[in-house]
Amino acid sequence: MRKIIIMVVTVAALLLSCNAAFAQRAEFKLGNEMLMTPKYHHLIEGKRVGLVTNQSGVNSEGVSTIDVLAGDPTIQLTALFGPEHGIDGKAKAGAYVESYTHPTLGIPVYSLYGATREPTAEMLKNVDVLVFDVQDIGARSYTYMSTLNYCMKAAKKNNKTVVVLDRPNPLGGETVDGPVMEDHYITFVGVDNLPMAHGMTAGELARFFNRKIGVDLEVVPMEGYTRSMIYQDTGLKWVQTSPNIPDLDSVFGYMATGLGEGTGIGQADQFKWIGGKGLDAQKFADLLNNAGLPGVVFEPEQKGERGGVRLNITDYRNFRPAKTGIYALAIAHSLTNFTVPKSGDTVVMFDKIMGTDKIGRYLEQGLTPQQIEAQYESALKQFEEERKQYLIYGDEPGQGTGNNNTGHNNGPVNAGQVVQPISVIVEGHAIDFDAAPFVDTNNRLMVPLRAIVEALNATVDYDEETKEITIVKQGRTNIFMLNSNMVLVDGELKSMDTMPVVKNGRTMVPVRYVGEYFGAYVNWDPASRIVTVD
Repeated sequence: MRKIIIMVVTVAALLLSCNAAFAQRAEFKLGNEMLMTPKYHHLIEGKRVGLVTNQSGVNSEGVSTIDVLAGDPTIQLTALFGPEHGIDGKAKAGAYVESYTHPTLGIPVYSLYGATREPTAEMLKNVDVLVFDVQDIGARSYTYMSTLNYCMKAAKKNNKTVVVLDRPNPLGGETVDGPVMEDHYITFVGVDNLPMAHGMTAGELARFFNRKIGVDLEVVPMEGYTRSMIYQDTGLKWVQTSPNIPDLDSVFGYMATGLGEGTGIGQADQFKWIGGKGLDAQKFADLLNNAGLPGVVFEPEQKGERGGVRLNITDYRNFRPAKTGIYALAIAHSLTNFTVPKSGDTVVMFDKIMGTDKIGRYLEQGLTPQQIEAQYESALKQFEEERKQYLIYGDEPGQGTGNNNTGHNNGPVNAGQVVQPISVIVEGHAIDFDAAPFVDTNNRLMVPLRAIVEALNATVDYDEETKEITIVKQGRTNIFMLNSNMVLVDGELKSMDTMPVVKNGRTMVPVRYVGEYFGAYVNWDPASRIVTVD
C-alpha cells in the first residue's frame, strides 16, 4: 500500500520538477479555475450564464473562460459582454464598440462601451447569472472595474446574481495611494470613493461596491493569493489588457505617467515616459531623482520638442505609482507653470482623473509635492480603515479577513469584529486542541491531527521519511500525505481539494475528509463556527 502511494508521489514530484508552470498552478489558482471545482461550480450549474470578459479572461494555461464555459455541458452560455476596448481588447481608448453575434457560438456579444455602458434588461433577459472575469491593473481610472460596478447595478435592477471570478491586483494588496474620489467627481473613470491606487482585487472591489448596490453577489476567490503579492509573484504570464498596456512596466507606469490630462504633461511609450514642451529633461530628472520616490530611477530623455524622463522601475514592490504621478506633475508645474484645467458647469477630465479639483488648486498655489501628499493623507487613511471590512485575503495563504474566504457577500463584515473560535464536536463531545483550527484557502477546516484521530477512537502513525499519515479505525486504513492532495482510502487512491500541512509546529488535517473517509457525517455551521462529526 505504501509502495503505491510513494510511487504516485514520486512521479508527481518528477513532473513538478520538469514543469515549473504546473508547479505554480499547484500553489496558485485563479478564480476562474476555482469556479470549475466542486466547491464553486454549483454557482453556475444548470444556469443560463452571461459572461463579462475580454482577452484577459484566461486561466493559468491561457485557456479562455469563454471556451471553458462554452464547453461546460451543465450550463448554457447565453451571452457575452465586453468592456472598453471590446471583447478582444483591440479597440483604441475611448473608441465606440459595436455589439455583434459571436461567429462560432452564435450568441450575442454585447458591447458595454457603445450604445450603453450598463447591461440593459433586454441584454439580461436570457441570463440567470452574470459572471465577471476581466483582469484589472489596480488603478481607479482604468474602466474595467467601472464596468463591474455598472454590471452589478444592472443585475440588482433585474434580479440577477453576479459571480466575480477573482484575479490578482498587479500592484499588490498593500499599495494604497493617491487622492480619494469625492462624490461630485464620480464618473465612469472613477466610479466610487476609491483612491487612485486602491490595493484591492476585483472580488474585493465588488464587495466594496456592494455596500451601495446590494446585489446578490458571489466572489470566487483565488487560491494561494496573499496581500503582499504583486503580479510577478503569481507566476502567471501577463496578457495585454488593452492596446497601451502590453506588459507589467506599462501597468506600473500607468498612474505615474498618465495623470496630466489636459495639462500638456503626458505619457508616451505606453506609460513608460512622461514629459512635455518647455520641460528641461535633465532638471526634471534631477528633481525627481532627489525627491525620495521609492523603487524608481528617472532617466532624462528628449522626445522632439518635449523634454521628459523615462521610468526605470527598480523595485516593483515598493514603487508607488500614484505618488510618483503626483510628484511628477507638481515638479513639472514648478518648471513650466503649465495651465491647470478647471471644472465649471462641466467637470474636466483632469479633475475626473484626480477625483477632486483640489489637486489642481494645490498646483496653482505652488504647493510642493510633499505638501500636496499631506493634504490627501487623512482621507487616504480613512479609506484604508473602511476597506478592511471588504477584504478577502490576508498576509498568508488561507488567512482571510473575516469572511473565511468563502466569497459570499450580501453585506459588509463588521470591521474589527471579534471572530468566534472554531469548535469541533465529535459524537457529542467537544475537542480541546493545543493549536487553533483554521479555514484554509479551499474553505476546508484544518484541525490538529492527533486530537481529531483520538476523538474518532482511531490510531495514527506518521512516517517522517515518507511524510505518510496512516490512520486506522476498526480495520479501515486511510493514508494521507503531508502537502499532497492524494489519499489512499482502503487501497483506493483518491484526491482531495486540499492537503495536510504543518502549521505552528502541528500537523493539520482536513476534518471533513478524515471524518467522511471513516464513514462519519461531518457538518460545518459557519454562523456558530461549530463542526459536528457523528
